[in-house]
Amino acid sequence: MSFDWATILPVLALGFIAGILSGMFGIGGGLVIVPALVFFFGISQKTATGTSMFALLWPVGLLGVAAYYRAGHMSIFHGAWIAVGLFLGAFLGAQLTLALPTVAVKRIYAVFLVTVGVYYFVTTKAAPPVKEKPAAAAPDLE
Repeated sequence: MSFDWATILPVLALGFIAGILSGMFGIGGGLVIVPALVFFFGISQKTATGTSMFALLWPVGLLGVAAYYRAGHMSIFHGAWIAVGLFLGAFLGAQLTLALPTVAVKRIYAVFLVTVGVYYFVTTKAAPPVKEKPAAAAPDLE
């Protein structure tokens, strides 16, 4: 792999775009980074997934987390338990992905993306904007 700007800038741009989407919607790895690595960079599905996990392992969300925390839009309780589930689930998911043929992984992934897309398309209704009242910034123990 060459480490010149022609190689670095597109990958950096992918990370930047995924970071923006992560900050806006809480997504990044599976919905943005993996398909982009496969489609634009020609990386295999399994390698793209592993690369995305590597990138997300670092504290890429730290500034976004700080912004949401300061604004009072965070449940520490729920987030901590989700993190435990992510820790265990990522290991299981990696084992399953590595055990399956690539074509099966791509088809399962496609079904996941279509299902999420259809759900949001069908359940989203136009409504006047509602100003949300931020939750207290202190950690909640609900």
